[in-house]
Amino acid sequence: MIRTLLLALASIVTGQVAGASCGAAADACEIDGGTYHIELPDNADTALPAVMFLHGYGGSGTGVLRMRAMVDGLTARGYAVIAPDAQARAGDGKRIWSFFPGWPGRDETDFLTRVRDDSAARFGVLPDRVVLAGFSAGGFMVHYLACEAPQSFAGYAPVSGGFWRPQPERCAGPVRLLHTHGWRDTVVPIEGRALRGGAFEQGDIFAGLEVWRAANGCAGNNPDAYAETGQFWRRKWTRCDPASALELALFPGGHAVPRGWSDMVLDWFEALPPAN
Repeated sequence: MIRTLLLALASIVTGQVAGASCGAAADACEIDGGTYHIELPDNADTALPAVMFLHGYGGSGTGVLRMRAMVDGLTARGYAVIAPDAQARAGDGKRIWSFFPGWPGRDETDFLTRVRDDSAARFGVLPDRVVLAGFSAGGFMVHYLACEAPQSFAGYAPVSGGFWRPQPERCAGPVRLLHTHGWRDTVVPIEGRALRGGAFEQGDIFAGLEVWRAANGCAGNNPDAYAETGQFWRRKWTRCDPASALELALFPGGHAVPRGWSDMVLDWFEALPPAN
């Protein structure tokens, strides 16, 4: 009887994945308000953890799935890769996330949490084991969503994108966040930069970390743990709310998702205690 029940459950999960008719690069999954793509690991017949990865300005979910080094690194570890599409901007049609408070556009927190739930229903993704990550403008979006609603995802892993000025005075917490940034990044410099004659200004990554330390109730500004993982120089704050995690990983390159990022992020995530 137990064997029959297990076979039935396996059939349900396998059928759920096999029966999903969307998600490939050429065939987006549609939900109210937008679309997303997904790639599953080989032999994905059980409930799956996932990384939801947000593309940069002008990019797309299909473009994320073409980042083969990153995607292969995640699926090889048994994670689904979910790649939502930002909305197309009026005029030039370039896709951009509505990350800055007060900007017009879609409620991205609502949309991305519904993408999470839809991927759970269609593909067996575990909604409480999804890391929200993103690159450049996608990284901006990750920071702002984590600030507004940190319980929406199990962890946050932005790359080369932080807050803009004026940055939030405070964020909800606690948050579990690993920020990765290139030492030589000139598109989103670590110190930030002004755009369009000063009309917009990318924020300073270290100033943003101060906001996160306050949200996490950290005992001091200075990190208390340092490590090197491959090319990554890592700084970690541990004297904080036990439900939180905060870390900065620098690498010697520029504006890119660096090699080795997939394994570093999954090692970090899997070492965290289960979220409440």
